[in-house]
Amino acid sequence: MFSKKKKNDNEHTNMESHADEQNNTQPVDQANGENVNETPAETAAELSAEEKLKEENAALNDKYLRLFAEFDNYKRRTQKERVELLQTAGKDVIVSLLPVLDDFDRAHKATETATDVAAVREGVQLVHHKLKNLLVQKGLKEMESINTPFDTDLHEAITKIPAPNDDMKGKVMDELEKGYTLNDKVIRFAKVVVGS
Repeated sequence: MFSKKKKNDNEHTNMESHADEQNNTQPVDQANGENVNETPAETAAELSAEEKLKEENAALNDKYLRLFAEFDNYKRRTQKERVELLQTAGKDVIVSLLPVLDDFDRAHKATETATDVAAVREGVQLVHHKLKNLLVQKGLKEMESINTPFDTDLHEAITKIPAPNDDMKGKVMDELEKGYTLNDKVIRFAKVVVGS
């Protein structure tokens, strides 16, 4: 009885090993786990595909490094241009003010020897007018503050005084220092006296 069972077990084991052999028809090289029946063309195709991937990877890496270097150069260049711009930002305004400065120098010389005050006053007014026109061309505007409602975005209140009538309450009664805008942006608040 034991011998029959042993015989059946052996047959069962032989059948399993025969089925495994049928499923795995390609012999395997025990040293490196590769199929022995693989053709050299298949191996070459795998190597060429691997080489192509390595070449693509190297090309992409090179492209990335070039883009990074180009961006770094761009940052340095724009930073240098920004510094140069800040250093020479007012150059055109200064150059345009030089004729006014020359006029003031001439007016100063004229006051030393002038006997007619009216002529000197007229010359100073002309220079003042020339300076104002030049600044207006550059975008500078004076604020009109007197008799306007007090606005903290435009005015700086120095003091409050009693208003002569109810209409002047909360309005600018006097201007101690003019306010200016440059291209519609406030660059100096008007210092004013407000009615209360």
